[in-house]
Amino acid sequence: MAQKKFNIFRWFLRTGWRHLVGLVVCMYAIFPILYILSTSLYPNNDINDTTALFAEISPANYIELFAQDTRPFGRWYLNTVYIGVFTALGSVFLSALAAFAFSRLRFRGRRGGLLSLILMQMFPSILGLVAIFGLMSDIGQVFPQIGLNTQAGLVLVYMGGALGAGTYLMYGFFNTVPKEIDEAATIDGASHARIFFTIILRLVAPILAVQMLLSYIGVTSDFVLASILLTDPNQLTLATGLQQFISDPYSKDWSMFAAGAVLSALPSLVLFLFLQKYITSGLTGGAVKG
Repeated sequence: MAQKKFNIFRWFLRTGWRHLVGLVVCMYAIFPILYILSTSLYPNNDINDTTALFAEISPANYIELFAQDTRPFGRWYLNTVYIGVFTALGSVFLSALAAFAFSRLRFRGRRGGLLSLILMQMFPSILGLVAIFGLMSDIGQVFPQIGLNTQAGLVLVYMGGALGAGTYLMYGFFNTVPKEIDEAATIDGASHARIFFTIILRLVAPILAVQMLLSYIGVTSDFVLASILLTDPNQLTLATGLQQFISDPYSKDWSMFAAGAVLSALPSLVLFLFLQKYITSGLTGGAVKG
């Protein structure tokens, strides 16, 4: 049987154009990453005198980041990881408790509470900055350890916003777990707390991983709230500290800023790779049953 002659025009109309669109999208997404890497490796802070990627490659910017005493990048890095990890763990725990209550328990105000969680997401968090600043200032006068310019206070503020989109996302996933499991455990004498900690948490591990990743990325990339509550150079996070490299209108260290941005993305990348096997099922599982 004679084979049909390959027609490149027909192939392009059927599937080739899809490959072309995919290639354009990939280049569009990868170019900013390549540009940041190229800038971070460029030894001269003046990046306007070159238009080529990776025109010069030097690790000088990465070495200089950790050598400056006035800009303690290493300290900022540890602060960001500390705040991000503790906030992510606390937010996941609080959201899981709230989602379990809304999913498994029946109480007065349950439907109104769920509706309130959705309505709160309609208002940007920047609207509460003045109230948060005043509240933390008053708290700091009584408990200085959790007031203004303290990392513990910033973590508590971040955790205060945990009962929002994270809770509703978990609520949808909790509903996919059969309630017959709870009923069987209740017949055996298990309490709600025992069911939650020993059974449910293991079954909803994917959504816990997703919420932890989203919470960590959101906290470590926040600039507005951290810049208002933290003023001591040794207490800053990467998002607020890196701003110092480009805040001077006469001398902007773009290469140093790019190097710091590359290093700041590594923890999120490692966390994503570690949790990637849970992310797909965690994001899609809640859409099965609401």
